[in-house]
Amino acid sequence: MNAHVQPTPLPAAGRRALRLLPSGDAWRRVIDPAVLCLMLALLWERAVDMFGIKPYLLPPLSKVLESLWANRAALVLQSWVTTQEVLAGFAMAVIGGIALGLAIHAMPLLRRALYPLVVVFQGLPKIALAPLMVIWFGYGSASKILMAFLFAFFPVVIATMGGLAGTPAHLIEHFKAIRAPAWTTFRRLYVPAALPSIMDGCRSAMPLAVIGAIVGEFVGSDSGLGHLILEANANGRTDYLFAALIVVSAVAGLLYLLVELAAKRIWWRGF
Repeated sequence: MNAHVQPTPLPAAGRRALRLLPSGDAWRRVIDPAVLCLMLALLWERAVDMFGIKPYLLPPLSKVLESLWANRAALVLQSWVTTQEVLAGFAMAVIGGIALGLAIHAMPLLRRALYPLVVVFQGLPKIALAPLMVIWFGYGSASKILMAFLFAFFPVVIATMGGLAGTPAHLIEHFKAIRAPAWTTFRRLYVPAALPSIMDGCRSAMPLAVIGAIVGEFVGSDSGLGHLILEANANGRTDYLFAALIVVSAVAGLLYLLVELAAKRIWWRGF
């Protein structure tokens, strides 16, 4: 007669270790983009040879990677310059965007008078403002920081206003019923209700801040990845130009990932 064998339970340390392992979906979120990037890289490398594309038009990926490695010191140095400009402009956009969104939400007069001006300003082509930033603030980092700020500012304002306006009405009535002070209502109700939307706005703003800084460097600078791209283009070094573009994409992706990780701390969506 076969006895029924009870499975031996894992110790607590083993159960905690299993919980720390990535789930199947988490692995897929990493593996799927990696496989796609690998396929695109192979297609790039083979297409240049198959179609006989001139290297000055589109160098093979292997040549680009060689240039990236050979110029790694300059690329790291210039990427740090651009990253500082992006972070400063993004921080200014987040602080200013949240402050303006709060002010417009709290004061109907500002919504009627100021919000249309913000919308009109957003419609202006930011690239056309870059020469003015250089004229007013010079070739230093200030003009690039302001360009990053201008590109990233509007999404944060709209996200803040949308998050505050989306606060559930029944919770507002509840706070009024218990006669909660205005500061308590703002801190305990409006801020948690608006945070998910604000983080969505920050997700949109971060890549725009990178674009703004690069545009500012295109117009007038003596450092940064934008300056390096123009220099490589002027010297006909297409492989170096593509290497710089890869670094720009890597910087933008890393900064976006940091914002995404911060957004995941806001685990609630609605009430």
